[in-house]
Amino acid sequence: MTTTSPAASSTQPGYRVQNPSTGEVVAEFPTATDTEIQDAIAKSQAAYTSWREVPIADRAKVVARLAELFTERADELAAIITEEMGKPLSESKGEAEFCTDIFSYFATEGPALAAEQEIKAIGGGRAMIQRLPVGPLLGIMPWNYPYYQVARFAAPNLVLGNTIVLKHAETCPRSALAIQQIMDDAGVPEGVYINVFASHEQIADIIADPRIQGVSLTGSERAGAIIGELAGKNLKKAVLELGGSDPYVVLDTDDVKATAAAAWATRIENTGQACNSNKRMIVMEDIYDDFVAELTNLAKDLKPGNPAEELEGTYAPLSSRAAAEGLHEQLKDAVNKGATLHAGGTLHDGPAAYLAPAVLTGVTPEMRAYREELFGPVAVVYKVSSDEEALKLANDTDYGLGGAVYSTDEERARKIAQRLEVGMANVNGVGEAADLPFGGVKRSGFGRELGPLGMDEFVNKRLFYIGD
Repeated sequence: MTTTSPAASSTQPGYRVQNPSTGEVVAEFPTATDTEIQDAIAKSQAAYTSWREVPIADRAKVVARLAELFTERADELAAIITEEMGKPLSESKGEAEFCTDIFSYFATEGPALAAEQEIKAIGGGRAMIQRLPVGPLLGIMPWNYPYYQVARFAAPNLVLGNTIVLKHAETCPRSALAIQQIMDDAGVPEGVYINVFASHEQIADIIADPRIQGVSLTGSERAGAIIGELAGKNLKKAVLELGGSDPYVVLDTDDVKATAAAAWATRIENTGQACNSNKRMIVMEDIYDDFVAELTNLAKDLKPGNPAEELEGTYAPLSSRAAAEGLHEQLKDAVNKGATLHAGGTLHDGPAAYLAPAVLTGVTPEMRAYREELFGPVAVVYKVSSDEEALKLANDTDYGLGGAVYSTDEERARKIAQRLEVGMANVNGVGEAADLPFGGVKRSGFGRELGPLGMDEFVNKRLFYIGD
């Protein structure tokens, strides 16, 4: 979901809070020592031997308390990530409250999802599939949704009886510590959830440790390749949720203005820094001009603003100056090769991380913007003249996270959505909730989080057979 990741570089930046609205370094935290990392793994393993023996209903009660605390502390949690990564304050609070939904879902539904399943034994006897915990897990989490990403990894695994060593993004130390505090206050036993400020080199050591039974990464494609290689080398189960360049196909509409406004609101959520954002808007030619004009109208004249205030007519910074500069280079490449920038795209003076939300058309395959993920507030719009052309363009990407098709004719939209090469296909809306599985195909990674499939990743699906 991110353009940067804890494992994406060999240079360790250190853990610090740097306000992207100002560029000011607010706080710094020391990286863990090797001894502290080994102690964390040992505690995680020791805690697993007792946590797995706690009845699942009792584990679920602890997870239910986590849900309550995320809502009770939503204002405090929101202020932390607004300062850490520039998320507009109302969205920050919404993210904290969404964690309540996730923990509540697994606390309520988890025991049934993990229940024994009897299967037909054709040769006689009785056969059951048991869903058992596997042991300590490593989670490597990104900066763009500091709470939500942790919740969707931690909630099902805590219910299952696994234990967690959590390495958060270097830019989110305060939110990482806030999560640890919630875990402690909710009654999660010592060692069951441990936050570590690990270095890149230490991540490799943790994955290689025989006590660690799996790793979950949300990060860039590059980070996914590194972590996937380490996991494979050490024969560890991995879940990788990587980048996306989701198609957003508009076949027709009764109200172009409203449809464009909805597409724009989706695109600039979290300042465009979402893996499943509608990064490629594919619009039928008869409504294309009006659609682009409305997007341009929404984007023009916006000014940099304080994300803690969210004043009308302003926009928030990206997560870092480096992120803003990288996105600006992608835009410049497109424009230099013939694309049209209708609005925005201005990189404001540093050290703050402001880049004006942009509308871009005329993107062609020789441009970086055609193949690369644009991780920020840039609406790229393509014009097509037929449903088949729309489908071909939608699938012409190395990514395969999600996609959506919109039409007043639901059956027409369904026919296109059924053929999208993605992990999540949507018609006339985008399904995203605690009970709906999340994940992709192709270079968007593998594995699923949330919903019933989220309980089935780090689990021993053990056959239990009783003969006649």
